[in-house]
This record gives sequence, C-alpha cells and structure tokens, in this order.
Amino acid sequence: MRSTAPRSTLRKIIKKHKPQLRLAANADLLVHLNFLLFLHRLAEEARTNAFENKSKIIKPEHTISAAKVLAHFNVFYFGIMENVL
Repeated sequence: MRSTAPRSTLRKIIKKHKPQLRLAANADLLVHLNFLLFLHRLAEEARTNAFENKSKIIKPEHTISAAKVLAHFNVFYFGIMENVL
C-alpha cells in the first residue's frame, strides 16, 4: 500500500511560512517530491561516507557530513542559478 502526499498539511505549512505566496494547484506535490529527492540524495551520500569509512552501518556522523556536502552543493548550485536568471 502506498501512502499519498499529505497535501492539506503541506499546504498549511507552506502558507504559514510564506502567506503572501499564491500556490498553483500542484505546487505542494512539487515541494513533496523535492523533499523526497533530497532525502534520497542525503541517504546515498551518507551511505557513501559510511562505505569510505569501512563501516557497515550509517552512523549520525556520516549523515551530518553528507548534509554539509549537500548544503555546500546547494549554495554553489543556487548561486550559479541566480547568475543565470
């Protein structure tokens, strides 16, 4: 059984943080998809860190270092995109 995205809850959270935004019909689904892709990438990076440290278990240190790598990448990526746009 697959669970669906919590659309109403997600819309409420978005509206709470950015009340001035007008959301398109499926914007909440895009936010949910982006979140899932981020979690997948974080897990892959943490797995790679664990493998490099010869660990069979992903530890919190691996996840934290993966988050730092992803944060650095996002700053770099969005900095480039701002220059393009």
